Amino acid sequence: MTEHHDCTSCPLDPDRRQFLRTVTTALASLGLLGLLPHDADAAAVRAISALAPSARDRRDEKRYPMPTADGVSIDKDNSVIVARANGKVYAFSLACPHQNTALRWNADDRQFQCPKHKSRYRDDGTFIEGRATRDMDRLAVRRDGATLVVDIDGLIQQDEHPVEWGAAFVTA
Repeated sequence: MTEHHDCTSCPLDPDRRQFLRTVTTALASLGLLGLLPHDADAAAVRAISALAPSARDRRDEKRYPMPTADGVSIDKDNSVIVARANGKVYAFSLACPHQNTALRWNADDRQFQCPKHKSRYRDDGTFIEGRATRDMDRLAVRRDGATLVVDIDGLIQQDEHPVEWGAAFVTA
């Protein structure tokens, strides 16, 4: 008759132990070389709130921390999207330009999408496809040190002001 042992007290199988050691060493090496997919979670959406205003800010300006990595932050209270993509920081209106439905960020595709009619936009706000007829509306921005200052009333529509729309960003 074979004796039954409780395997929770057994040491790891030598082959499994070697496998785990090899995988751990490989991951550590890739991390040191900077080859791990470190931006995978940087594309996730984050909720933000406006910072305290500066004495020199106008009433229609909101301050946000300058993003340190590519990704999207949304301030629902002020209907502002702050996005960093390819070394540029943008502020967008949260409303889809088609019918003012709140846009959503799809981190897997790194795109904005309107849940109402499925219009899609790149992370810089340019239109890809759907019922919308223009790019996302940008907001006028300026940099103040480590702070992004957004003019929440400074809506810039790409079809009406293409030059201003194209210039509505700051470098990261």
